[in-house]
Order: sequence, then C-alpha cells, then structure tokens
Amino acid sequence: MIEWFTGVQVVVAVVAGLLCLVVGFIGRPPNDLTLGSIALVELLLVAQLVVTIVAPIVGNEPSGSLAEFYIYLISALLLPVAGGFWALIERSRWSTVVLGVVGLAIAVMTYRMGQIWFVQGTP
Repeated sequence: MIEWFTGVQVVVAVVAGLLCLVVGFIGRPPNDLTLGSIALVELLLVAQLVVTIVAPIVGNEPSGSLAEFYIYLISALLLPVAGGFWALIERSRWSTVVLGVVGLAIAVMTYRMGQIWFVQGTP
C-alpha cells in the first residue's frame, strides 16, 4: 500500500458516503452523482488492488497478516458492486442511503487495511 493513497481513499469514501446519505435522507433516488461517487470509490479500490499485488514484489511488505488484508480488500471490492446493483434495481431513497452506508463502510475498511499494512506488528 501507499500511505498517502490510502488517506485519499478514506477521504473520498467518507465524502461519497456522506453525499449519498444526505441525498437519500432528503428523499432522492439514486442518480448519476451518487452512483458515480460510489463508482469512484470502486475504481480507487481496484487501483489499491493493483498496488498491493505489486508492493510485496518490490519490497513493501505488510506488517500484519497478508491474508487478513486481502480478505478486507476483496470484501471492500464487492460492497460497491452489490450496493450499486441494489440501487439500480430498487431506485428508492433507501437504496441511496444504502450507497451511503457502503461508502462509509469502505472508509472504515480502508482505514483498517492501512493499519494492517503499516501499523500492526508481527507477534
């Protein structure tokens, strides 16, 4: 992982999540802005996947469990797809709120991935 990139991902996911929550709570169905913000979060996660595949090869090893890290990453990659699919099928204000929860969950998961990679010591 790249530390500054992880910070950018967390900020983008929080902003996207809060945007979707606000739009959902004022009663709007999913639109290009809300779905696009979650798509941006997914794009950043795909970039993170590429970075974390290359990083150990060039000597940037995680300080924690690599298996735990990839479980978080794969789960995070699936969330925007599932939330976006739901938003396209249901088209209600609550699916926009679900997109917001997805964004905030990804922010927390990305923060935890950063802890696993940079902070967590080996026992």
